[in-house]
Amino acid sequence: MTNISVNGVRLHVRCDGDRKRPAVVLSNSLGTDLSMWDAQAAVLATRFHVLRYDTRGHGASSAPRGPYTIAQLGADVVGLLDHFDIERAHVVGLSMGGVTAQWLGAHAPQRVHKLVLANTASKIGSADAWQARAAAVRANGMNEIAAGSPARWFTPDFVARQPVVVGAMQKTVRGLDPEGYASCCEALAGADLTPDLHRISAPTLVIAGAEDPVTTVADAQALAGAIKGAALASLPASHLSNVEAPDRFSDAVASFLLA
Repeated sequence: MTNISVNGVRLHVRCDGDRKRPAVVLSNSLGTDLSMWDAQAAVLATRFHVLRYDTRGHGASSAPRGPYTIAQLGADVVGLLDHFDIERAHVVGLSMGGVTAQWLGAHAPQRVHKLVLANTASKIGSADAWQARAAAVRANGMNEIAAGSPARWFTPDFVARQPVVVGAMQKTVRGLDPEGYASCCEALAGADLTPDLHRISAPTLVIAGAEDPVTTVADAQALAGAIKGAALASLPASHLSNVEAPDRFSDAVASFLLA
């Protein structure tokens, strides 16, 4: 674990695997931290140099007052690549991290080798809903968001079978800086990558959760259809498919990146 100063913020970073191997960047979803990738990092680090980080406003990264933009979140990744002297990397992003990955594919194509866009969309939700959530969190804190997160993230069966995992992720949500979380909500409010998807030339895998109510299978199909040559995979999971179906997710990503 280390802290890196990038674009005026402190980003909390963890690197695993041999730095001489191809690099993979893992970008987390809203309301989580880099630990959401534990299962994938363990698998990928045997073949890649894995760099994961807490998005600004999350985890142990700093949370300057926002609003943030997706361009800022993407520039943070470019800054990390520069810091570690990584010319090009595979980028794996889920939900908000998937929007960041789309921005990188469209606006920093020279830094991207392959893209994995999981449980995401070119535009997630509505601007009004994100702005309302940002205002509510600034006014009332993170407890209500934490209470509702299992239903947004996981199937009822997973919630019943894995209370320790679910509880740990709720604890992460409760511990977030409300300003950082709200500022990322505002980044999503202003993010619509739909006009930029034709610019993505990196080989791309889109992963959907078959029971995801947040970014649906239809969202994934639209994303894959708009990116030239993109492949589509569906997993038996809800929104955090990498946590609910970790082996299937890791296998799909590793197979795609190694092909």
